[in-house]
Amino acid sequence: MSKPGQTVSAPVLPTLTARRLGLLSQHDAIVLMREDSPVCRSEGHAPRSQVLLRAGGREVTAMLYQLAGGHLVRAHEAGLSEAAWERLGVADGDEIQVRHPPALGSMSSVRRRVYGRRLDAGAMMEIVADVAAGRYTDAHLSAFLTACSTLPLDRDEVLHLTRAMVQVGERLTWDSPVVIDKHSVGGLPGNRTSPIVVAIVAANGLLIPKTSSRAITSPAGTADTMETLTRVDLDLAALRRVVEQEGGCLAWGGAVRLSPADDVLIRVERVLDLDSEGQLAASVLSKKIAAGSTHVVLDIPVGPTAKVRSRDDADALADTLAEVARLCGLEVRCVRTDGGQPVGRGIGPALEARDVLAVLRGAPNAPADLRRRSCLLAGVALELAGRCGAGEGAALADQTLASGLAWSKFQRICEAQGGLREPPSSTASRPVLAARAGRVTAMNNRTLARLAKLAGAPDNKAAGVELHVRLGAEVAAGEPLLTVHAEAPGELAYALDYAAANTDMLTIEA
Repeated sequence: MSKPGQTVSAPVLPTLTARRLGLLSQHDAIVLMREDSPVCRSEGHAPRSQVLLRAGGREVTAMLYQLAGGHLVRAHEAGLSEAAWERLGVADGDEIQVRHPPALGSMSSVRRRVYGRRLDAGAMMEIVADVAAGRYTDAHLSAFLTACSTLPLDRDEVLHLTRAMVQVGERLTWDSPVVIDKHSVGGLPGNRTSPIVVAIVAANGLLIPKTSSRAITSPAGTADTMETLTRVDLDLAALRRVVEQEGGCLAWGGAVRLSPADDVLIRVERVLDLDSEGQLAASVLSKKIAAGSTHVVLDIPVGPTAKVRSRDDADALADTLAEVARLCGLEVRCVRTDGGQPVGRGIGPALEARDVLAVLRGAPNAPADLRRRSCLLAGVALELAGRCGAGEGAALADQTLASGLAWSKFQRICEAQGGLREPPSSTASRPVLAARAGRVTAMNNRTLARLAKLAGAPDNKAAGVELHVRLGAEVAAGEPLLTVHAEAPGELAYALDYAAANTDMLTIEA
């Protein structure tokens, strides 16, 4: 205890010097330290414990692994994974403070939610702030996501989650009274309408700053597909420059910190294969609000193997989206579309990009269903923005495509983002043949999406599935139904084994 008049100095935090290991741990922040490190000895850090790293005003919570000697890391060093290195923004030899992380007060709210209690705005804000700051481990994140899926979020919780996710990130504003956006709730392979809709809407003089996520549980997200055509990791300054120059963009939302907590949750949702209605609504709306949108068109595909299975489910989701959007100051139009089969021919980033280019270029063999759906959604956006009268939007969208204006606008947007390129082609492929003659009466979106993922999508951009038939098609025995594309023979063989064992992907009746 200090005596009166004495100055008590602040405790000196233990430090180590940073060493870049080149360890690719995807999104996980990992630190390697020697077990005889003075920090480990003095602070009592145990293997596989969480530690808080600080450097230059930045901090990150990392998983600690210890080494029993060796030369990979010296006793005075902290070896960092690439994820930890980038978040801290350090250089080799920089000083890093290492300490025990503070207790996560927000975890008490997560535990309450696990036991079925609802969360108020304050509790949700605390959770989301900790998520965005990187204080939650994957175990914490999994607990929160599972709790919110087992007992679905009610409307108030969706509103609280939406507002919290907006508040912890950046928020764009635009000098326009009408800012359009479009989003699909997902669950339908190949439904890559956004690039076409953005081109049509921007070609008609409207503002549409489209930010998209990467795939969650699907073989491709819009950002994955667009990444095969142009640069998508635009920072805020670049995104604003592109939109002000061309009226639209097609960027990855994760690069601009719009609703950053959502990107963290999406990463874990992808592993858990969860995508609950409440979190879906909060994810979609928070990104649109953060992007500065005022009017949003939401595509809700409905089908027996889509994410939304029935008309009643679609109506319930549309009601939630519309009500939360209204409370957040957004004008939303929900469009229920056919989710009975994939859209276009390609399932996977590069294959879907080829479909998009075919539609925009007006190629004779362009997928007609992708063109129709894109014109429908773009038409709703044009009507919502007041660019044309009710019922006239689809025709205006079709005319914009046919005239080449949409293709010209798309090229200019891509050039502004870093240049337009052709999507890659796979190095290995093999067709799946019809076992018998008959008519295609059903297509399973889920197993087709799974097949594309097993082939390597979305991480391998050229991997996926190319469909050769549609519902109602008459096929002969031995006729190709689809082609599996992969980047390695092993992945191709693995995907083909799955196709052979899951004949319900396409149902053929005599």
